[in-house]
Amino acid sequence: MKAAVLHKTGDDTLDVRDVESISFGPGRVRVKIRKAGLCHSDLSAMSGVLQHPAPFVPGHEGAGEVIEVGEGVTNVKPGDRVIVCWMPPCDACPSCKAGDGHLCRSGYGNLAHPNFADDGAATPGMLGAGTFAEEAVVAAYACIPIPDDVPYDIAALIGCGVTTGIGAALNTARVRPGSSVAVIGLGGVGISIIQGAKVAGAARIIAVDPFANRRDLALGFGATHAVAPEELADTVKELTEGFGVDYAFEAVGKAATLRAAYDAARLGGTVCLVGAGSRAEANDLSMAELVLNEKAVLPSFYGGADIRTTYKVIIDLWRAGRIDLESMITHHVPLTGINEAIRQMRTGEALRTIIDVA
Repeated sequence: MKAAVLHKTGDDTLDVRDVESISFGPGRVRVKIRKAGLCHSDLSAMSGVLQHPAPFVPGHEGAGEVIEVGEGVTNVKPGDRVIVCWMPPCDACPSCKAGDGHLCRSGYGNLAHPNFADDGAATPGMLGAGTFAEEAVVAAYACIPIPDDVPYDIAALIGCGVTTGIGAALNTARVRPGSSVAVIGLGGVGISIIQGAKVAGAARIIAVDPFANRRDLALGFGATHAVAPEELADTVKELTEGFGVDYAFEAVGKAATLRAAYDAARLGGTVCLVGAGSRAEANDLSMAELVLNEKAVLPSFYGGADIRTTYKVIIDLWRAGRIDLESMITHHVPLTGINEAIRQMRTGEALRTIIDVA
């Protein structure tokens, strides 16, 4: 079968080549991947910003059809339509038992079961997933069933970016009706934060990004204002009479954008950190301002709640027409076109690209 392989961390391109599917057995499920989403986290794993052992098959947003289940698997059966979840709750670890299933680290554990063999060498999929492949063998609990009316491309988006963004607004920050919001970074996660804030009833939503095309898109998803980064401070001052916004979201993963979000929030406001950056990059928030300003700095990982619950909420909102997921997909490409899709994401040409795997 075909898969896109990153041979070495730091490589700019993926090698679409023939590999073997391995590691099927008890507790494992074989999934035919139909659609995969290209997420900025894939690029970060390729570059090394997000540490990941290489070589590996990227792709952690994906959906497909179960074609075979191993011994002991009861949650899915052949023919089921599923999201391949890159960090699924195992329901057995301390985080899951504490009610924080979204903080389960089972995805890291799944790296111990490489899904692919490339020229005979065991090769993992990204966080045990590896959706840039025609087929993937994953842990059974990484297969989250979806209703029949949810298209595979929509399900792929829900698998990461949409859940991360909408969950940050609804579960972590808990945006209140009538509030003011700033969202820094308008990739798939940032646009999803905007949609979550809109659903929550925010009155003013400021979208911030250096790419003009992304700012224009944000206005169509619910932003009331869209500005370049250098315009943020003046816009916040004008709209809030100098006080600051109630909620400021950082969806980039950089110290500079966290600082911009912190400065944009009002005294006693909420700063929600959503972008996953490098472990080596530290921020410059001082101990004094953290206490004196009493701004709540809330990190949000994968939607801030059990992903199964957030998936369901998002599907219900989508069915009701409260959020627009179809318009987030700006490009479709075959697996062989993945490197062009990566270029488009890096240059800001694409919001979310769906890889038509099968």
